Amino acid sequence: MRARSTNAAALRTIQVDAPPEIACRFYEGMGDLPHFNPDLEDHLPESVQKLRSEIHSSDAILLSTPEYAGALPGSLKNLLDWTIGDAEPGSIYEKPIGWLNVSPRGARGALAELRTVLEYAHARIIHDAVADVPISLDAVGAGGLIRDPAIRGQLALVLRNVVGTS
Repeated sequence: MRARSTNAAALRTIQVDAPPEIACRFYEGMGDLPHFNPDLEDHLPESVQKLRSEIHSSDAILLSTPEYAGALPGSLKNLLDWTIGDAEPGSIYEKPIGWLNVSPRGARGALAELRTVLEYAHARIIHDAVADVPISLDAVGAGGLIRDPAIRGQLALVLRNVVGTS
């Protein structure tokens, strides 16, 4: 959610560099999601409906997250909590999913928690699409995209792996 996030820069770079046969969408609604409340399942807020619609219309999901205080950021956990109760076709259940760790320091706590939540949700973790691609803030250009061609190549490989076109 941070304006100069290296995680967002990685995902936006993947979106821009995606080959024409892979349509990528960058989800920007995390800040609009209300705190998870299972009492709202019968009358989902519009922002949650949009999130679930994005997931339903996707063939795969690629995440990138920082680590805060040794764990997943609350905002990402909140987003994931909203996906758990979705039993509709196309939900996160059995959906191919991968994730990036772009922190040069690593994010073991966050990524371990992410794996736990996604396994609980029965997402299909694509191990070849789980990658450490360290990105420093100085690797991000003025347009919010990664400048380094080698890093861009690594990101492209992760995308191909999560959608199964490698």
